Amino acid sequence: MGPPQQFLDEQTQLRGIFNIGAGVDALLKLKLPPQATVVRLDDAGMSVQMAEYVCHAVIRHFRELDGYEMDIKAGRWSYRKPQERSNFPVGVMGLGVLGSCVAQSLAQFDFPVMGWSRSSKQLKGVRCFAGAAQFNDFLAATRILVNLLPLTPQTLDIMCFDTLSKLQQGGYVINVARGAQLVDQDLLTLLDSGHLAGATLDVFRTEPLPGEHPFWRNPKITITPHTSARTLRDQSIAQIAGKIRSLEAGQPIAGIVDMLRGY
Repeated sequence: MGPPQQFLDEQTQLRGIFNIGAGVDALLKLKLPPQATVVRLDDAGMSVQMAEYVCHAVIRHFRELDGYEMDIKAGRWSYRKPQERSNFPVGVMGLGVLGSCVAQSLAQFDFPVMGWSRSSKQLKGVRCFAGAAQFNDFLAATRILVNLLPLTPQTLDIMCFDTLSKLQQGGYVINVARGAQLVDQDLLTLLDSGHLAGATLDVFRTEPLPGEHPFWRNPKITITPHTSARTLRDQSIAQIAGKIRSLEAGQPIAGIVDMLRGY
């Protein structure tokens, strides 16, 4: 949630706006002072948290720990045949600071890891795809899809029936970016058909997630309350203070938002 419009209107001398978080989509919905530079946090402790969360979700699905949890609750002692990591390629959409950390962390567990971004990237241990021309090839090579894209007009509803149906049979979806990038009913349809095996969702179109939403009642969906990577106060303050000093000294800083791209 961005600040109220009145707050920005009253700051007639505002030169810089620092967004507490990686995503700036809520802020860009407002009328911002034309003279102000919008800056997002580079990391502030979020990338390690995000890597922890995504690796946990991937491993929980791959090792069928969710199935063991259900059996244990039912009082059943069960056994599942070990699976091959080579059959569970992971694709990460969005290779910014957070996405790059997540992709390389997953590679440490010997999963085949792909990454897709708007522009070309090179990451050790990650097979990188770029642009619209390579998007379908990326999806076809992916069984577990992780979304870490910024929310822009181009990424709104990007995880729709057409996109998700291109994942490998038995696909799995992990959304830790923005809820508006996932078409809820399309996910449910593909879960019901069996093309998708499940999903872990941390973000939603409406938050808190309404009690009547079908996600709550679907056993194939794991829900967490937008907590995959929280902004850490002390690290954020230190980063913002350092960027202000650099701006005052006329030095370049990282994280300046391209208003046309939206990130």
